[in-house]
Amino acid sequence: MIAENLQRIRAEIAAAARRAKRNPEEITLVAVSKLFPVELIREAVDAGQTVFGENYIQEAAAKKPQLPEGVHLHFIGHLQSNKARLATETCDMIETVDSLKLATALNNHLMKSGRRMKVLLQVNIGRELQKSGVDPAEAEQLLRQMQSLQQLQMCGLMTIPPLSTEAEASRPHFRELRLLANSLAARGLFPEMENPQLSMGMSDDFPVAIEEGATIVRVGTAIFGRRQ
Repeated sequence: MIAENLQRIRAEIAAAARRAKRNPEEITLVAVSKLFPVELIREAVDAGQTVFGENYIQEAAAKKPQLPEGVHLHFIGHLQSNKARLATETCDMIETVDSLKLATALNNHLMKSGRRMKVLLQVNIGRELQKSGVDPAEAEQLLRQMQSLQQLQMCGLMTIPPLSTEAEASRPHFRELRLLANSLAARGLFPEMENPQLSMGMSDDFPVAIEEGATIVRVGTAIFGRRQ
């Protein structure tokens, strides 16, 4: 079942990329495995999936030793700065940096281990009070403040648009994130990236996200099914 789901999603990714005249190879599929057992993750690995997304850092840390070599973990949930050390020890990318306090905590722990880590700035593109992420108007200031944090490789932006039953309702938000990323890149705020990464799009709207420029899509339910 999981192998079939992955095959279908990869085909949908390729089709969306072709519609946008893009190369499907430049799009990373993150299989969102939160609350699913390691056995199902291994099944996905056997089907060729290597990048997984976790929302709870303690869960991710518990799973990591049980995962095969070559698996990469992206943290895609809200991360508190007091969990920064565990996140740097567990994950390959943090997609949800949204404050200088968190960025500094991550940087400090990485300095101790001599590592660098790829991170994305989470943007609250819908300006929703209940969601994490920096306001789009404040993204430039935060990125400028983060430029001195040498252990962090700032790769781009991530967002979760307002919930909707229609995929097309997400398109304006995805487009706004792309335009914001382009504007920030033009100001030199992603100095190590020729093109900033855009993590946007989930099970219900990832083809629209790809059409609007997503380089990372986060898909869980369409791969693993509904969570209990």
